[in-house]
Amino acid sequence: MSERITVNLGQRSYVIRAGAGLLAHAGTLLAPLARGPLPVVTDANVAKLHLPALLEALKQAGLDARPIILEPGEGTKNFRGLENLCSELLATGIDRGGLIVAFGGGVIGDLAGFAAGVLKRGIDFAQIPTTLLAQVDSSVGGKTAINTAQGKNLVGIFHQPKIVLADTSVLSTLPRRQLLAGYAEVVKYGALGDAGFFEWLEANAALALAGDGAATVHAVAHSCRMKADVVARDERESGERALLNLGHTFGHALEAATGFSDRLLHGEGVALGMALAFRLSVKLGLCPSQDAERFTRHLKTVGLPIEIANIPGPHPGVDALLQHMAHDKKVKNGKLIFVLLHGIGQGFVTTDIPSEAVRNVLAG
Repeated sequence: MSERITVNLGQRSYVIRAGAGLLAHAGTLLAPLARGPLPVVTDANVAKLHLPALLEALKQAGLDARPIILEPGEGTKNFRGLENLCSELLATGIDRGGLIVAFGGGVIGDLAGFAAGVLKRGIDFAQIPTTLLAQVDSSVGGKTAINTAQGKNLVGIFHQPKIVLADTSVLSTLPRRQLLAGYAEVVKYGALGDAGFFEWLEANAALALAGDGAATVHAVAHSCRMKADVVARDERESGERALLNLGHTFGHALEAATGFSDRLLHGEGVALGMALAFRLSVKLGLCPSQDAERFTRHLKTVGLPIEIANIPGPHPGVDALLQHMAHDKKVKNGKLIFVLLHGIGQGFVTTDIPSEAVRNVLAG
């Protein structure tokens, strides 16, 4: 049984399906959208674990799947990776009326979605996210991008998928660290706008992270529903959608300062960034300290980092972090946009933040 969530964007509306066992039905669900060669973009890790099952489902539906297997990791999500992928996609013979399938985590979804959006001036694509982080965040909302030396996701476009299939059963093969990194994006929704959901997570996170089917589907579906509602109201992040960046201004700077390496996964950066956002909110007198302590205690309880010192290796350095933050996409009219909090479930967007307060928080 799967849950169905609609992203209401007029003629570009699409459905998110979240539930266990969806991979077996992928052919039936994609067939109405596909025509001609069907490129399936994935990485070597996902291919080894799940590609045969997906290809069989597509074959049963009479679809002509053409797998494209990339190297895993953020190192693929750059200009060179985009160029190589576009060449491979063109080699499949796909035309503008075709469909590209992004089958993997956030890197694959971002890269394949970007390639789909620019190839032949725009080809439709479907998201089949295989990580918790991608299922609850990056696969929904149409943001696609690549990284540059200056920072994360600085070159990209908005290109909405035609459908999102979030099969929660594939999460059982995720390493614990990857699962926890995805959970950071789940708890983000409770922190920024749903105190009741945060309370549910305090009681049920252990179940969901241990693979309990009902708890996992609820966590994924509720997160997707919250994001879908925000995206429907503010598709291109002119206002409310910026709330979804809670933790990301700090997190992206930490990722860039650590070289987009395994020292810090994206979700770990978001967790750290949210902890820093709560601390900054308390320091500015905006948020009760007990809410910040309750939130960071929950992150620590599930096993997510809450201090910059938790990152292996040397401290990235406050000046380096501030420099990366200055290049962030969320800089507007020379001012950095922050998502801060009045409390759990009460996120808000602001630009009026003293730089010295930011420096103090980063210095620990």
